[in-house]
Amino acid sequence: MNAARAYAKASNETASRERLMVLLFEAALRHMRHAAAHLDAQRPLDALPLLTKASDIVTELAGTLDPSQAPELAQTLGEVYLFVAERLAVGATARSAGPVHEAERAFAPIVEGFQAAVASLGGGATP
Repeated sequence: MNAARAYAKASNETASRERLMVLLFEAALRHMRHAAAHLDAQRPLDALPLLTKASDIVTELAGTLDPSQAPELAQTLGEVYLFVAERLAVGATARSAGPVHEAERAFAPIVEGFQAAVASLGGGATP
């Protein structure tokens, strides 16, 4: 294992709960962007595993919502996550980048918001 990977692994294993959430958000967005690039380049077989990973992460994030803590926020985020998951599924089924780009545009502001929130807590998220 090279030094960069070893550092990343150690950082992930010792990260705060908030930082781990940010890492999940960032990974989902990264997978969406790479999948869209593959679809734009007419390489759907390369895109499909990335779309599956992004969708799995979004589904997992939706499962972490706690309406008892912030009902309105949980409902709004749940609706965005549902939209994102649906657009990823359409992109995968149609092998089209357009819906994946729509998912990315809807998801990116949430990622940026969580990055900023965790950074303000001293969690060290990088925008």
